[in-house]
Amino acid sequence: MSGERAFLTRLFKAAVAAADPEVVLRPFLPPRPAGRTVVVGAGKGVAQLARALENAWDGPLSGIVVTRYGYGAPCERIRVVEASHPVPDQAGLEATTLLFEQVRGLEPDDLVIALICGGSSALLPAPPEGLTLQDEMSLNEVLLASGAPISVMNMIRKQVSRIKGGRLAAAAWPARVASLIVSDIPGDNPALVGSGPTVPDSTTCQDALNAAERYNIPLPAVVRRHLEALTVESPCPDDPVFQKNTVQIIASASISLEAAAAVSEMEGIRAVILSDSIEGEARDIAQMHAAIAREIVMRNRPFPKPVVLLSGGETTVTLRGKGKGGRNSEFALGLAIGISGIEGIHALAADTDGIDGSEDNAGAFADSFTAARLYQYGLDPEIFLRRNDAWTAFSKLNDLFVTGPTGTNVNDFRAILISE
Repeated sequence: MSGERAFLTRLFKAAVAAADPEVVLRPFLPPRPAGRTVVVGAGKGVAQLARALENAWDGPLSGIVVTRYGYGAPCERIRVVEASHPVPDQAGLEATTLLFEQVRGLEPDDLVIALICGGSSALLPAPPEGLTLQDEMSLNEVLLASGAPISVMNMIRKQVSRIKGGRLAAAAWPARVASLIVSDIPGDNPALVGSGPTVPDSTTCQDALNAAERYNIPLPAVVRRHLEALTVESPCPDDPVFQKNTVQIIASASISLEAAAAVSEMEGIRAVILSDSIEGEARDIAQMHAAIAREIVMRNRPFPKPVVLLSGGETTVTLRGKGKGGRNSEFALGLAIGISGIEGIHALAADTDGIDGSEDNAGAFADSFTAARLYQYGLDPEIFLRRNDAWTAFSKLNDLFVTGPTGTNVNDFRAILISE
């Protein structure tokens, strides 16, 4: 690995370490209750959160959490079950039933600790009356292909569910619910992380319909009819069942980017955080980053060289082809095209949970010569981008960034190093 790539990898590791459950969870633990302590949760990093909770909690507890296949971690008192992500499956539906069973029949002196992180939306399918698991799967596939921001997707999801939009917390009443959340949402709105199973918000079925129209999302007919009926909406935040509950963000992209910036500064390279909440088409966001990098190389502005540009958030991909890849790999390929031939630029784009899209890589490296190297193989990077096939392009170059599951998830991580 080159020195530049080793440097970028260290920044990524610093960002992930800043969201390590063993580090971030303990300061936010609620006081022990007079009654029982029950744990529920979901997300791609929830098994590691559950293990950290077991290590930190000084009293009895029990419960169940749901994570993606292959993302489990050994726990002694909290059961970890696995289900499909990003498209729901029967195992997720059964896991949702188990979560409801955990919170049923609790008393006012009991405490529910809800561990929520990114991925919960797919891991907790719970179609409302009149809809099936297949209907929810179809909705998920349409949303994932739409290019809509994650905030819009989750707003729609929570109106087509029996568990999202605060409904799990409502089912736990009269027990108190303490939600500890690792945010993968630009802006860190806790009601949108994992579609907020324990956090209500004020959006409605009509809001979901309006959003679908705004982003040209072809909702399945049965889902549209459900939303148009306006009969089953998520509970409002001022509902008395939520009065005793608490909600805390314990890790986020902002904190992780600051940790990466600190490492860069310690190594003598100025770090600039462009934003921790960037949204939009991955290829378009790549063009914007490429333009800034070119400006720095050619005119030494708006930041003097050497510098590393850091950004986070959650880009989206509107599927136009049938290739392999995820939003970070697509960003990296778009960036590679935008900086082609402009020497002195090295970049890493990766998902902090370790999985970018549906393949086994977290993201990919790109530099000034990525596009040229593809051309040397007789491959056109523009064609790969049009096909949404960034994974294949970077696989040909052996430039995929593979970490395995990291145990946390604070969304996209992008670092662009511009050398002197």
